[in-house]
Amino acid sequence: MAKGAMPVLVGVGQSMSQWDGKKGAEGAPSPLSLAHDASEAALKDAGIPATEIDALTFVRIFEDSVKGAPHPHGHNTNLPGTLARDLGATPGKLIYSDVGGQSPQALANEMANRIHDGEFDVALVAGSEANRASKGARRNNVEIDWADSSDLDYEDRGLGGQMISRNEIKHGLVAPAFFYALFENAIAAREGRTRSGQREAMAKLFQPFTEVAANNPYAQFPVEHSVEFLKTPSPENYEFSDPFLKWHIAQDAVNQGAAILIMSEEKADALGVSRDKRVYLHGGGEASDDLISERPQLDGSWAMQQAISQALNQAGKTSGGMSYFDLYSCFPCAVFSSTQALNIDPFTDERPLTLTGGLPFFGGPGNNYSMHGLASMAETLRSDPGTFGLVLANGGWMTKEAVGVWSTTRPDLYKPVAPSVKPTEQVDIDPAPVSGKVETYTVVHGKKGPQHGVIFGRTDDGKRFIAVAAPEAMERLRDEKSPVGETVNVETSDEVNTFRFA
Repeated sequence: MAKGAMPVLVGVGQSMSQWDGKKGAEGAPSPLSLAHDASEAALKDAGIPATEIDALTFVRIFEDSVKGAPHPHGHNTNLPGTLARDLGATPGKLIYSDVGGQSPQALANEMANRIHDGEFDVALVAGSEANRASKGARRNNVEIDWADSSDLDYEDRGLGGQMISRNEIKHGLVAPAFFYALFENAIAAREGRTRSGQREAMAKLFQPFTEVAANNPYAQFPVEHSVEFLKTPSPENYEFSDPFLKWHIAQDAVNQGAAILIMSEEKADALGVSRDKRVYLHGGGEASDDLISERPQLDGSWAMQQAISQALNQAGKTSGGMSYFDLYSCFPCAVFSSTQALNIDPFTDERPLTLTGGLPFFGGPGNNYSMHGLASMAETLRSDPGTFGLVLANGGWMTKEAVGVWSTTRPDLYKPVAPSVKPTEQVDIDPAPVSGKVETYTVVHGKKGPQHGVIFGRTDDGKRFIAVAAPEAMERLRDEKSPVGETVNVETSDEVNTFRFA
């Protein structure tokens, strides 16, 4: 292991299963089996044996990402160790990542840095989700068993930092779609769009994503949809959290795995890895943001702006120098925010914004989606040598970002990715406001229709507050015209603010 080595991505693999329990237990996948299949594919792609792996990381799965979450099919208590065992690998370092969709690119950045530092020669980064199998097994009363373990020591990075506050929870902000809807309606207000206008913009953004997914053999939902379908509420595209309909949201009912192999260039030479397999990391960037209620900006992402800028600057490139993108697309606002940071028009730019089809249509395998983006980017760049591509991986509610700029072109030297940057400006919170103006909002829907409205507002002295809608305020929140900027009166009881329009 040589300090100062050039890291290079040499192998990628993906796996997918449509198993849903309707035909019994035979062929049921697990997170371990899907990651194993993807890892085997990555090893085959690079043309190396598993025995060469000296570092193995596994992206944290859903069941281990929420404190106290159940394991309905048994608990694999050592996914990195059991993956190493099944591959026949004997790595000296095993890591189970923390929570967040930034993990795949962040781990790629980390492994590249540690290979450059001479700590490792060959690193496997893998992950998977089998939520489709889990839901199908329970729905069809099929017994499947995921329980497993290994005696190998591994580094468990835990759940990571807190991304939600007591104040947010008290006001019903408990699911990703609710947080992202606040971003989406802030963007709509900035652009002067009505409710249906924003839905049309989201539909126009995502329609090309469906075309990519429809032609991707690893997509869980390979169906092309029209703009009309995507913008119109229907039983197949129901309202969830205004302005989102079902197919504006990442779909987690997937059985998908993906893996990448990164090694030192010297090791690649020694193992005879073909030069047409090699993809280099030219620039990386990472950033994390505060609680959403404390962020000054709600119509975009400070963390995305920072991470993207760092990666492009390190690579010596601009967004115009990128031929391909895979931008995290859990919700439209994530794409709108990243294209804003890249200074490109998502409606007129001819370059693809996704190489997979995106999280609503390709599928949203929890923290591991961007591993598929990395695998797809490597394959795309190999087919178009000399071009550059950017992968943006996103965690939380635009809370944690990791970016990589990749190319088959070899850089003159490797520049280590810097540690994640953090913001220095926060908004003051007023826990018991009397009045203010609506900053952004959403309405959460249940099976019987709209059931809960919430706003972020600003008082006259600039402090932010959260408030839930009184029953008589719900109708205005559901109007075609955005309520952003309107005055509200607020009452406080038991730490919960309730608003009415003035």
